[in-house]
Amino acid sequence: MSTFSWPVRVYWEDTDAGGVVYYGNYLKFLERARTEWLRSCGFSQQALAKDPGIIFPVMDLRIHYKRPARLDDELVVSCEARPRGAVAIRFAQRISAGAQTLAEAEVQVACVDAVSFRPKRLPSFLMNALAAPEPH
Repeated sequence: MSTFSWPVRVYWEDTDAGGVVYYGNYLKFLERARTEWLRSCGFSQQALAKDPGIIFPVMDLRIHYKRPARLDDELVVSCEARPRGAVAIRFAQRISAGAQTLAEAEVQVACVDAVSFRPKRLPSFLMNALAAPEPH
């Protein structure tokens, strides 16, 4: 699967008093890109929570901050998804400003039942989407 990219603009609400993006907000940018990747594959997290009743909590996260993002920066958040066993997806993600990489992350989500939070196999339609070429 090729890499999916999502543009993000840095607003006041994303920064500290010095106009630098607060470190925790990078996680929000990463989450949005994963959500939009799923949407680009034709799936809504809200719809998947209803039928087939699955959600995707983060079970592992590693992030390496390289350079700061600042107020008004135009960022690109990328993600590349790969199945990890029968119940998880691993995302290699990057946040960039132009040619500079600001942060790199590896995020693993689990597929769990929306009610019981017990692990659930990734549905075949999602496994097929993970194996298919990127729609963009």
